[in-house]
Amino acid sequence: MKALFVALQYCLPHHLLCRLVYALTRARQGWLKNALIGAFMRGYAPPMAEALQAQPRRYESFNAFFTRALRADARPLDPDPKRLLSPCDGTLSIAATLQGDTLLQAKGHAFTVAALLGGERPLAQSLTDGSYATLYLAPFNYHRVHMPLSGRLRAAWHVPGRLFSVNAATVARVPNLFARNERVVCAFDGEHGVFVVVLVGALFVGSMSTVWHGEITPWGRSAQARGASAAGVHRLEPNGEADLWQARGAELGRFNMGSTVIVLLAPQLARWDARLRAGDAVRMGEALGTLNA
Repeated sequence: MKALFVALQYCLPHHLLCRLVYALTRARQGWLKNALIGAFMRGYAPPMAEALQAQPRRYESFNAFFTRALRADARPLDPDPKRLLSPCDGTLSIAATLQGDTLLQAKGHAFTVAALLGGERPLAQSLTDGSYATLYLAPFNYHRVHMPLSGRLRAAWHVPGRLFSVNAATVARVPNLFARNERVVCAFDGEHGVFVVVLVGALFVGSMSTVWHGEITPWGRSAQARGASAAGVHRLEPNGEADLWQARGAELGRFNMGSTVIVLLAPQLARWDARLRAGDAVRMGEALGTLNA
C-alpha cells in the first residue's frame, strides 16, 4: 500500500490540489471553517492550552487556527547562548555531518546541497563538510519556524518544483525528494558563520511565509513578481516590515500546512548533541547542538 501511495503521487496534479486546499483553509464561512477545525480537533487533538487563543472556533479561518501563535511561555528557549536551537516542533529525521556536499535523505537516497539550494553553487561550496539537520512537521505540530541562531538575512529565494508528500514512506521511495519539492531558502550571516534554513513544501501545503516576504505561493504574485532566474529560481526581496537581523528564537516564517525544515551549517560552526537519534520528538527552542566558537 505504501508503494502504491507513492506511485500515485507521480500522477497527481500537485499544484491544483494545493490551490484547492489553499481556498478551503482560508474560507471564512462559519459553517465551513468550523467543520474543518472540528474534524482536525477530533483527528489530532492538538494541545490548545498552549495557544494564545485557546478556543478553536474563534479563529477566522482554518489556516489561522492551523498556524496559531503560542503563549509566550509555551516554548522557552534554552538559556545558554552557545546552544543551537530547534527551529520548530517536529520529528528529527537526521542530524549529521555533510559528506562533502551530500546530504542523506533516507537509506539509499542522497542529494547535494547545490541541488537543495536551487543551484546556488558559491553558497553550497561554503557549506561543504558542514553539518545539517532535517526535521519533519506532522499536521498536529506547531507550524511556525524560528531562528536556530541569531543572524542577518543575506538572501532568500523560492525554488519551484513538485509537491510530493514528505511522510516517511515517500521520503524512503522518491529520489531527491527535498531537492524536487517547492522550497523557500533563507541564507543568514550569523555571528560565528553562515547558516541556511530551508522550508520544504509538500503535498497539500498551500503556501509558505516568512517575516520578511509575507506569503510565498507557487502560483502567486508574491514570488513571481520579483522575477526569476534562468533556472526558475525566484529572488525574494524583503518588504521592509521586519529587521533583517533576527535574534535566536525569533519567528522566521511558517508553513500553512505541514512539511519539513532543513538546517545547514558552515563547517566547524557547531556540533550536534550526541544524544540525538532519528525519530526523536523535538520542540522549538530546545537545544540540538552547541556552537564551537
